[in-house]
Amino acid sequence: MPAQPSLQPTRLPRSQVAMLLVDVINPFQFPGADRMLPDILEAARAIAQLKRRMRQRGAIAVYANDNYGTWHSEFSDVLGNCQALPGMRGDVAQMLAPDAQDLRVLKPQHSGFHSTPLQHLLSKMGVKKVVVVGFITDMCVFTTATDACMLGYQVAVPSDCTASVTAERKSAALAQLKTAFGCSTAKGR
Repeated sequence: MPAQPSLQPTRLPRSQVAMLLVDVINPFQFPGADRMLPDILEAARAIAQLKRRMRQRGAIAVYANDNYGTWHSEFSDVLGNCQALPGMRGDVAQMLAPDAQDLRVLKPQHSGFHSTPLQHLLSKMGVKKVVVVGFITDMCVFTTATDACMLGYQVAVPSDCTASVTAERKSAALAQLKTAFGCSTAKGR
């Protein structure tokens, strides 16, 4: 019988700052998604720019992505399916695909922290501040940011790096994050 390759642990980087990319690899197949695709594309461009700048400063990128109910899948399955979508949906997945050094966590529900190893991972890397970006501002971004606040992280949610079904819902969520939770919502650009 041939020897089995051994599993090698991932060497975790150390940084006090992590960028959490929430549901950026996304088929956008929910009510209202079609009308918000231009806003999603604009936010995706801002996310890509911010990610490059943060990487240059030594920040870690961690993708906290929904599994979309596909319990047999891995992150690469979600990525491949989204990249194959036509039009802006596939364009966003191509633009925001993780680099080899980026970490990935699949989540079953809204918050990147709920039922995932995200808190453990951030702790092991020495993270103190998280920059939460992604889709949708008033759902998954909001719950991830509020959970991060409750866990003691300093939190920023750059307003130009998120999108929501309506401008009003996005504004309300960002206002709540800023006033009630003390998150920075300054633009990432």
